[in-house]
Amino acid sequence: MSENRTPRLDTPRDSRRRSLRPRRHRDSDTFGVFAENFARYMGTARFLFWMTVLVTTWITWNVLAPAQWRWDDYPFIFLTLILSLQASYAAPLIILAQNRQENRDKVLADNDRRVNAQSQADMEFLSREIAWLRMSVGEVATRDFIRSELKSLVSDLEERVVEELERSRTSARPETAGENRQDDLGSPRD
Repeated sequence: MSENRTPRLDTPRDSRRRSLRPRRHRDSDTFGVFAENFARYMGTARFLFWMTVLVTTWITWNVLAPAQWRWDDYPFIFLTLILSLQASYAAPLIILAQNRQENRDKVLADNDRRVNAQSQADMEFLSREIAWLRMSVGEVATRDFIRSELKSLVSDLEERVVEELERSRTSARPETAGENRQDDLGSPRD
């Protein structure tokens, strides 16, 4: 049997039209980047300078030029329209740029909060570790303590060595030891 290529009645049709041209995938941030660049440019001295030159030239031309060459007479309605149009486009673009900056600031603030919390936790951990080390070092012998103990051991050893030398001298000469005993008893020597 051959495969039935007709769609089944229990499955819905794809209602989207299929284009022969491939669709362009636009970056969702493209317009936002344009808005930020535009807002940055409008905040520069260069923009203000050229806007001032344009308005001054416009007004000067429409006041001093011959009547047949003027395109916008005294109340300058066309200039007002252009400036209003520019302001009506600039305001939303500036707000969009500010919103994007606000979102970036929120992300940075959240990141700063996380880093600060981690730093605080690290500092608390380190302070606990330092406290533990201080308590442990209190139980450890210090250099001065070891020196004093070694000095007392050396003096004890010197005393024992002196005592052993004296004992060895007395045990090596028993006669002199006996003579000393007789002298102590008060008997005369011959």
